[in-house]
Amino acid sequence: MNAVDKSAIRNASTVIALRNRMDDPHVLMGQRGSKAAFMPNKFVFPGGAVDPDDATIPLARALPALCAKRLTEDCNADIGHALAAAAIRELWEETGLILGAPGEWPAKAPRDWAGFAAQGFMPSAHALQFVFRAITPPGRPRRFDARFFLIDADEIASDLDDFSGACDELSHLQWIPLARAREFDLPFITEVVLAEISARAQDTSPPASVPFFRNNDEESLFLRLQGKSPLD
Repeated sequence: MNAVDKSAIRNASTVIALRNRMDDPHVLMGQRGSKAAFMPNKFVFPGGAVDPDDATIPLARALPALCAKRLTEDCNADIGHALAAAAIRELWEETGLILGAPGEWPAKAPRDWAGFAAQGFMPSAHALQFVFRAITPPGRPRRFDARFFLIDADEIASDLDDFSGACDELSHLQWIPLARAREFDLPFITEVVLAEISARAQDTSPPASVPFFRNNDEESLFLRLQGKSPLD
């Protein structure tokens, strides 16, 4: 396996799961370890970098068309499928929760997906709503081009309080009242995303435009993605 270029900006997916969103919204978060290279000790949403296998993973249902369209904007290739699969995989790996539909895989699942497939589910992306995008600023030990996906916890197929299948990357996994989430030790971008989510917690439709916090060596810009794709 080739070593990861730590200076490169890696595509990544993050999942914001909302529970009881209409009455008493709670958001799923966990704490990164004190020795983590990226955002140590911070409370974050489940998420991580896209793996090469994610682009080939079969999906029981695809992303909503509007979200797939937004994901192609300001992007050199259509990687929506890989981003959606990565979101589902990271949610499974870091929390043990399953976003999928019962079914058999058409072929043997890749190693990182073997545990998911063994539960008798295929990943399903229809509940993922693309709601935010942010690129890690220069100078950080890791840099990601992260797409944030909102899901309603009712779409999760497993027990919402059973984190026994989670890896050890996040500790203190818990459903935090949305109104209190910013009381925790959060990265700056997580605070920004939480403000966006709080404003649309009860809106169940995909957003017409998506905030994009773009950081590069020259400047930081806060843009909105509105579906104007170079792939058109």
